[in-house]
Amino acid sequence: MKKKNLFLAAALALSSAAAHADEGMWTLYNLPQAVYEQMKSYGFTPSYDQLYKSEDAIKNAVVNFSGYCSGVVVSPDGLVFTNHHCGFEAIRSHSTVEHDYMLNGFYAKTFEEELPNKDMFVSFMVDQKDITEMLAARGFNEMNNEQREKLLNEVENQMIKEVHEQDPSLDLEIKPFYEGNKYYATTYRTFRDLRLVFTIPKSMGKFGGETDNWMWPRQTCDYSVFRIYADPNTNGPAKYSKNNVPYKPKHWAKVSMDGYKEGDFAMTIGYPGSTERYLSSYGIREMRDAENAPRAQIRGVKQAVMIRHMRADEAVRIKYDSKYAQSSNYWKNSLGMNKCIDSVGIIRQKADFEDRIQEYQKWTGYLKGKLDFEKMKNLYATRFDADKLSTVWRETFSRTSEFNTRALTLIGMMPEKGSKKAKTYYSFPDNSAEWDAALDKDVQAALIDNFRQYVAKEELPEFYTTIAEQFGGDTRKYIDWLWATSVVMKSGKKITLTEKALAKDPGYQYAKAVKAVYDKCRSVINSVYEEIEEQERYLCDAKVRYEQELPHYSDANFTMRLSYGQVGGYLLGGEPSGYYTEASSIVRKMEAGEKGTIDYQAEPVMKQLLSSPDFGKYTDKTTGKMQLCFLTNNDITGGNSGSPMFDGNGNLIGLAFDGNWDSLSSDIWFDKRLARCIGVDIRYMLFLMDKWGNAERLLKEIGVK
Repeated sequence: MKKKNLFLAAALALSSAAAHADEGMWTLYNLPQAVYEQMKSYGFTPSYDQLYKSEDAIKNAVVNFSGYCSGVVVSPDGLVFTNHHCGFEAIRSHSTVEHDYMLNGFYAKTFEEELPNKDMFVSFMVDQKDITEMLAARGFNEMNNEQREKLLNEVENQMIKEVHEQDPSLDLEIKPFYEGNKYYATTYRTFRDLRLVFTIPKSMGKFGGETDNWMWPRQTCDYSVFRIYADPNTNGPAKYSKNNVPYKPKHWAKVSMDGYKEGDFAMTIGYPGSTERYLSSYGIREMRDAENAPRAQIRGVKQAVMIRHMRADEAVRIKYDSKYAQSSNYWKNSLGMNKCIDSVGIIRQKADFEDRIQEYQKWTGYLKGKLDFEKMKNLYATRFDADKLSTVWRETFSRTSEFNTRALTLIGMMPEKGSKKAKTYYSFPDNSAEWDAALDKDVQAALIDNFRQYVAKEELPEFYTTIAEQFGGDTRKYIDWLWATSVVMKSGKKITLTEKALAKDPGYQYAKAVKAVYDKCRSVINSVYEEIEEQERYLCDAKVRYEQELPHYSDANFTMRLSYGQVGGYLLGGEPSGYYTEASSIVRKMEAGEKGTIDYQAEPVMKQLLSSPDFGKYTDKTTGKMQLCFLTNNDITGGNSGSPMFDGNGNLIGLAFDGNWDSLSSDIWFDKRLARCIGVDIRYMLFLMDKWGNAERLLKEIGVK
């Protein structure tokens, strides 16, 4: 064996030591044979056709839920299960103080009572294919970013036209994979009449709240139920109409009451949102210090103000519950990810791997003169401060109060100089039912004060001088004045979109000053963006070539992915975590709720139901317990919320809804030893549908006797 080949063998051995067969978010249409064989060895019995290709393939029951979650069709009349937190905004939007479906739950006893939802949808993936070679044949690889974007738009539009000619209900999108080294075209069929059918009270759908978020053990019954409605003549997609009828799918997931035991095969199929597993050590350092750290700090300030107002007023809580949950989720995610980055030593491990890639380059010459680690280091250093300030800016000013949203919207509507833009007037609609002035003002003031610590005094926007000189440093008084005097908060008022007309408006001047900070950041970021993207693309290419004997998956990008593994726990604080929770554990937490722990408070009926000595058909045959939530080592991330969890026969055993604290670095580094997917047991879901909801018609529809 030549010295060069000896080096390659050693390099591959090193790389495979860090790779795990169970790691991966795999595209289904080109699932590597090695991956499928591993799935079979774990206990997966369906054929590949039954997984992906046939009319009744498992993947045909899985949906993209409204562009931010996943879901699964579970009945011949189009019922969809997803997580409670995925349906939360729909539940909130239908809630009032008089009919608080978040607090009390909801069950439509007839089709007529099912509630339509604006701007919600489900999409079924119909087909996916690799178009990389076709793009390369049209000169894609020799183009700059602007030219590539133009070609991608042209190709996408042409392909959309072609699928529309085949079937008007189809749509298509092109997305980059493997950091832009490949491009896939995916065809979808989207249904936009989606109605709320059933939800349990928030006390159960979000049981544990922020106390238990990203934690194990869990007892959260995180699910809600919707129904797809279709055109009565075609059974195809249609805009909302009272004449639409329940959709009749060709395939739906079969619910299993058989449960699982430790070591059993488990599979998720869903729409993971975004991972960056190929990201360089420099990119991870930027993520930790310029993005996660300021995001966590600023959201902590904002959420403290929000929760104070929400606990004081039920109407305010209903308006902001969903916003608070979204903010809080990524606040805790940022904290946990940074902790994992440091405790696992991810930056060091990435840097060591990059050293091996450089050695590989020396021996093979692969991407020599293109992939340049010193250049990458300098490019990231150039944009670090601007990237951090950009994060601070977004967390402080972007959609953090109604005033900020309106003020920045106004700036965006102003005609450019020399433009013949027809729109010269604008009026903000009255959306006062969606926000609370006292909460928004307090948040805005707190964040403006907090912003000072991130920016040198001489670089603060001009309105900080106004706060000091005209309002004695009292930011809250300044905010009151802004809201009272600016045209920004005068709903319905006709606003002239010219600099002259708005020259003296304090809200407009505030927005200009705020946007100037952002524009300065973006100027620096944009100056190196393409070069950083190019280097990261080269790094991904080099990794795949270096580990060419291993199968590789692309980073998540909210396209359908499969992950597989086994049911099982891990070591938690040096002790076995257990692989499931059971009814007595939630009863104990409810008792803590009775003593004042807010996140463990639930209706007395829930404690009564879960204290039953006999759970009948919902009892696990192996353990003799009523099991609530369970652990697998499936590879998931945000967007997988609501993903169906299947057993080895392709039957539904639960829904993925969270990961454990140790999985928070999984967006950049998957650790099979520690990372776990937390699922809610389908039997727990059906138990509450039955015993609390008395939803007999739904159970019969699903096929549960």
